Amino acid sequence: MNSPACIVVVNWNGADDTIRCLRSLEPVRSSACMVLVVDNGSDDGSAARIRSACPGTEVLELPLNIGYGAGCNAGFRRAEELGARTMIFLNNDTLVDPSFAMALLLVLSEDPTAGMAVPKILYADRPGTIWYAGGEVNLGCGLVQHTGIRRNDGPGYSRPGHTGYATGCCFAMRTRDFRAVGGFDEGFGMYAEDVDLSLRVRQLGLSIEYEPSSVVLHRVSASYRGRPLRKLWLRSKGILRLLRKHGSWMGMLMFLLLEPFRLVRGAASMAALSVTEVLHSTRCREEGGAV
Repeated sequence: MNSPACIVVVNWNGADDTIRCLRSLEPVRSSACMVLVVDNGSDDGSAARIRSACPGTEVLELPLNIGYGAGCNAGFRRAEELGARTMIFLNNDTLVDPSFAMALLLVLSEDPTAGMAVPKILYADRPGTIWYAGGEVNLGCGLVQHTGIRRNDGPGYSRPGHTGYATGCCFAMRTRDFRAVGGFDEGFGMYAEDVDLSLRVRQLGLSIEYEPSSVVLHRVSASYRGRPLRKLWLRSKGILRLLRKHGSWMGMLMFLLLEPFRLVRGAASMAALSVTEVLHSTRCREEGGAV
């Protein structure tokens, strides 16, 4: 991590999450790694609260909520002004391992063909369970999915290597590559803009590298708690826009045909996980242990 790096965190009315994230970043912050919060037009006093709780953090206040991708692009421009040569985009509803940044930035410094570096991401409330261990994308059949999602962490998810796409939850890039690819397509909403960016990075002849020694905990969908139907609608809309943009009409048809089955499978997996948690909690109480 010899060149200046900047960790960009986008906030919208989420000061509590953002402050927790920034405090987990304290061991990472140094003269070689700055932290920038982009406040995306919050109307709840977030910017002032973040400045008060984390006085060493630069806050870029935007007048309106311009969306996640546009907020990241604004953060990129400010990071370049501050002299950053590499960036890590990080969701505000995350907690990080102290070595997470070094591991990602080493990938970029040691491999000139790597365009993006991504960590292993675990559920914050189930830190032994995978949320993201790489990504699989197949435009021809409309498939976009995380590798290992809702599975127990283990050796199979601890091997570094190429992967299909980076998640916007956390990834590292060189500023020159982000500029060359044109940044995020601001026409996307909350979903699939990261897959689109990844595909354009791959079109430049660069790879996306999964680095499992970098670990992030994610409080999944903090922005849409209690609104699962809205999340589902936005995700489907984003993927259909992605398939249309990249000219995969067959993929659009296959996505519409197969998505109901994928949703049922995902719901069954989540239900099984919930039952396991309840049984574990009950057993711990019966044994007088901690839950």
